[in-house]
Amino acid sequence: MASIINAGTTSNTALNMSADTSGTLDLQSNGTTMASVTSTGFNIGGAVASGYTMKNRIINGDMQISQRGTSFTVDGAQIYSLDRWQVEDATDGVFTVTQSSDAPDGFINSLLVTVTTADASIGASQLALVRQRIEGLNATDLAWGTANAKTVTLSFWVRSSLTGTFGGTILNSAANRSYPYTYTISSANTWEKKSITIAGDTTGTWLYDNNTFAQVDFSMAAGSTYLGTANTWSGTAYLGVTGQTQIMSTLNATWQITGVQLERGSQATSFEWLPYGTELALCQRYYEQTILGNMQIPNGSGSAMINPISFHVTKRVQPTMATITAATLFSAGSTGLNGVSVDGFGLQFVNSSGTNNYFTNSPVYSASAEL
Repeated sequence: MASIINAGTTSNTALNMSADTSGTLDLQSNGTTMASVTSTGFNIGGAVASGYTMKNRIINGDMQISQRGTSFTVDGAQIYSLDRWQVEDATDGVFTVTQSSDAPDGFINSLLVTVTTADASIGASQLALVRQRIEGLNATDLAWGTANAKTVTLSFWVRSSLTGTFGGTILNSAANRSYPYTYTISSANTWEKKSITIAGDTTGTWLYDNNTFAQVDFSMAAGSTYLGTANTWSGTAYLGVTGQTQIMSTLNATWQITGVQLERGSQATSFEWLPYGTELALCQRYYEQTILGNMQIPNGSGSAMINPISFHVTKRVQPTMATITAATLFSAGSTGLNGVSVDGFGLQFVNSSGTNNYFTNSPVYSASAEL
């Protein structure tokens, strides 16, 4: 039970109070509990928050961070676009993803999908989607896979040139537990806010380490193999719902999203705004680009040295390094990477000439530790 302060709606129930010894205080509106104060924190709609920060399990839900660029073509591929947002196309169609400045009030960016080649007939095993994978270390309190599994709420702003019923799913890393969900877009080319409450899964395997806990998928298309019944947990890898709108089937169709939030509790609360630098750092745990200025290379033919380079943020795992802009040296020589770790890497210089040597450009390297 709980001590209660209830704000009623008629004169004789304007303010009612009752007390017990539970140590919990419920704040009610017309008999419905809207918030609770407990020994563990402040609870709004079931979302417990001590200080009420870092409630959102989605990173870059407002689509502001996009280190890789602002425009991507998705054609039979699985790639990362805006930070933390992976897109996949396994249809006969093609779509583009852009970081758009069109957004609802209070936001400045969205992720925009545009179908540039339509697939009018989606095959049984075909799919196209926008997803984010959530690291297990960011979901330990949800206790999915146990009898104490917590309810979560997914909320977002969405806009499309199409109307109707759209689908998506929550899927575990083993792809053997899924929760297909639906949302309805009522008006074309109009921003609408959606909220979906999902009871936590009491069975299945859910990882609570630095691997994937779950992925949140928004379906652009899904064949019959991947279509299931909405609003129930299944032991099958469903990616959408039966009867959903197949966005990839309409040429020039658009779909865009922002303000994505997945939080503990049965009600959607306001979007959690983080400082830009904080959001960037959260993204850089999984991917960052390192721009190196002009560094002096040791003088003398055959001389070599290794400069240690620290990442801005410690990576989830040892990252995969790639060259975005190759180093160009003033004179004969070479560069190479070695000693890559979660904290940084070594950049080796070898001078093949007898003269002073240096970069004539600023090389750029990427480090990816994506899920």
